[in-house]
Amino acid sequence: MQSRYSDEEAQTYLDRFGALPGSNADVALRVYTSRLIGRDPSLVLHGGGNTSVKTTLEDDTGSAVEVLCVKGSGWDLGEIEPAGLPAVRLEGLRALRARAALDDEAMVNAQRTRLLDASAPNPSVETLLHAFLPAKFIDHSHADAILALVDQPEADAIAAEVFGDALGVVPYVMPGFALAKLAAEVAEAHPSARGLLLLRHGLFTWGETARASYEAHVEMVDRAERFVAARRARISVPRRAPAAFAWARLAPILRGALSSDARRVVLHRRQSEAIDAYLAREDLADVSQRGVPTPDHVIRTKRVPLLLAPTPEMDDDALRAHVDERLARYREAYEAYVAREAAAKGRTVRPLDPDPRVILVPGVGLVTAGASPKEARVAADLHEHLVDIVEMAEAVGRYEVLPLGDLFDMEYWSLEQAKLGKAASRALEGRVVIVTGAASGIGGACARRFAREGAQLVLVDRDEGALAPLASALGARHVALDVTHAEALRGAVTLAIEAFGGLDGIVSNAGTAPQGRMHEVDDETLRHSFEVNLFAHQTLAAAATKVMRAQGRGGFLLFNASKAAFDPGPGFGPYASAKAALIALMKLYAVEQGEAGIRSNAVNADRVRTALLPPDFVAARAAARGLDPDAYFRSNLLRREVSADDVAEAFFFLACARSTTGCTVTVDGGNPAASPR
Repeated sequence: MQSRYSDEEAQTYLDRFGALPGSNADVALRVYTSRLIGRDPSLVLHGGGNTSVKTTLEDDTGSAVEVLCVKGSGWDLGEIEPAGLPAVRLEGLRALRARAALDDEAMVNAQRTRLLDASAPNPSVETLLHAFLPAKFIDHSHADAILALVDQPEADAIAAEVFGDALGVVPYVMPGFALAKLAAEVAEAHPSARGLLLLRHGLFTWGETARASYEAHVEMVDRAERFVAARRARISVPRRAPAAFAWARLAPILRGALSSDARRVVLHRRQSEAIDAYLAREDLADVSQRGVPTPDHVIRTKRVPLLLAPTPEMDDDALRAHVDERLARYREAYEAYVAREAAAKGRTVRPLDPDPRVILVPGVGLVTAGASPKEARVAADLHEHLVDIVEMAEAVGRYEVLPLGDLFDMEYWSLEQAKLGKAASRALEGRVVIVTGAASGIGGACARRFAREGAQLVLVDRDEGALAPLASALGARHVALDVTHAEALRGAVTLAIEAFGGLDGIVSNAGTAPQGRMHEVDDETLRHSFEVNLFAHQTLAAAATKVMRAQGRGGFLLFNASKAAFDPGPGFGPYASAKAALIALMKLYAVEQGEAGIRSNAVNADRVRTALLPPDFVAARAAARGLDPDAYFRSNLLRREVSADDVAEAFFFLACARSTTGCTVTVDGGNPAASPR
C-alpha cells in the first residue's frame, strides 16, 4: 500500500473547508485524509472506520474551546464533510476516564451533552477511545491485511514479528467505555508506539499532523500486506472446481424460500476469480462457517453464510428440497444460538429474523439477500472482503474469530442495531416488477408510481433515448427492445432474475393503435396489431408466470387493455379485436393461475393524452363529435380529463389487491357503454 497524500490536493481542501463556520485548517485536513481512507475498500467499507482531530473552535459565546472532532453516526469516511465530524468538548470527555464504569446509554448521552452543536449527529461509539488518546490526529480502519493478522490464535506473536514496538496490542473488548480505557492504558505503556492493534477489531494510528497519522496507517497496512504476500507465496491450498449450475434455475427457488407473503428479498450474485477460488476450497465447509472477521460484520451479514451444494443432476423438485432443507437447518441453528446465548447472559431479547444474508453456492458464486439491492450489495461487499481475509489468514496461520458470546453481544447491541436505521416500509418494498412501454405515457407513470412504493423495476421500451434517463432517475434496470421480438422480451425476465433474483409482477402496457374498417384492413396491419396487443402480452406473461411459480409466492399480471374491448368504435377494429382478445387472455390467467396465488387483472383506460393518440387523430375524433380536443378529453360522466397518473394509480391498486383477480378496472371518467358486463 502506498500513500496517496498530495500537498496540492490537501490545499484544495483547505481552500474549500478551512474557513467554513465550525471548521478550520485542522478540520479541513481531517476531511481530506478521512476521505483517502474511506475511499480505499481494502481499509473500510460502508461507513466503517472512524477518524478524529483535536483542535480549537469557538462556542456560541465566542470563546475558544478545545474540542474533539470525530466521525458522526451516519457518515461515510469516503464522502465526509466538516458536518460529519461533530465537535465535542474535549475537557469533559477526558474527565470521564476517571469513572469506574459507564454503560452504553450513559456514554451516548455524555457525548451528546458535550456537543458544541446540539443538532449535530451522534459522535462515534468510539469517541471516548479517540478522546483518551493524547495524539492530535487519529485514524481507525478495518484493513483486510490487518484483520488477517489479528484474527489468529497467535495474533500477539505475529504482531510482534510484523510491527515490533511500532504498535501496542489491545486484547478484544467490545467497543465502548471499557475499550477506551484499556486502549489508553496500552498506549501509555508503549510511549514510542505509532498506533494500536486491536485484536479481532482493527488498526489505530496517530500523529501530530493529518499526513503523519494517515501515512503511519498506510505504512502499517503495507507491512501487513507484505508479510501476508510472502506467506501466501509459500503455500498451496487444495481446491476442486465445482460443476457450473444455472443461476436462472436456482434464483427463483432460493428467493421464494427466503421471502414470505409479507416480505420479499432481492438477491445479488457476485462472481470473480477470487470468489471462485474460495468456493473451490476443499475445506470450504469448515472455513466458511467459522464466522466474521470483526463483530461489526455480524449485523449486516449474520455470523455465517448458508452453504448450498446443488448439482446438475437435480431436477427442480430436488433443488427445492435441497434449498428448503439447508435453509431449515440454518434457521434452527440461528434460533438455537440466540436462545442459548441469551440464557447464558440472563438477557431477554427479541430475536432478529433467522435468515441468512449470505449464501455461498459453488458453481454459482457469492449470493446475498436484502430488502433492497443496496442492502444486498453491502452484504456482498463485506463478504467478498471476508473471502480475501480468510485466504490471507489461512496462509499466515489459522483464521480464528471471536467466541459466539462476543458476537451475540454485538449483534444484539442497541448501539449497533441503530446503524441499520428503521426505514418506513412501502407497499411494494422488495417486489420486482417489469413495466413495458415504460418510456412515456401510462408506462412511465406506472414506473414512477411503483418506484415510489419501493418496487425494483425492469423497464422496457423501444425508445432507448427516453427510457435510459427515466431508468437512471428511478434507479431501475432497463432494456430497449421491440416487444414483438419474443426472445428479446423473454430476456427482460432473465434480466430481472440476474439483477434481483426473481420477479413478482408485470405491468404489460406496451401497445399500438392501428385503424381501419374490418372489411378493408390488410392482413399485415391486423397481424401486427395482434403481435403487439396480444401475443407480446402472452409472451411476457408466460415467462413471468414460470418464474413466479418457481418462487411459490404468488404475484400479479397486469394488462393495459382498452375500453375498445367492450365498446369498439367504427374504424378501430384492428385495435379493438386484439384488446378484446387480451381481456380473454387476462381471464384465462386468472382461472389457471389462481391456485398458485398469481393474480391477473386489467385496466381499461380511455382518452388519455399519450403517444397512442396523436394530435391529428384526436382532432379528427373531436371534430366528428362537434368538440374541440380539450373538450374531447373531458367528454365523460365526470367531465374531467383522465391522466396517465390516474391510470397508474389503478395499476398500483391492482398490484396490491390481494383478493382481486380476473377483474377489469375502468379508468375513463365514466363511459356507460364501456362498463364491463
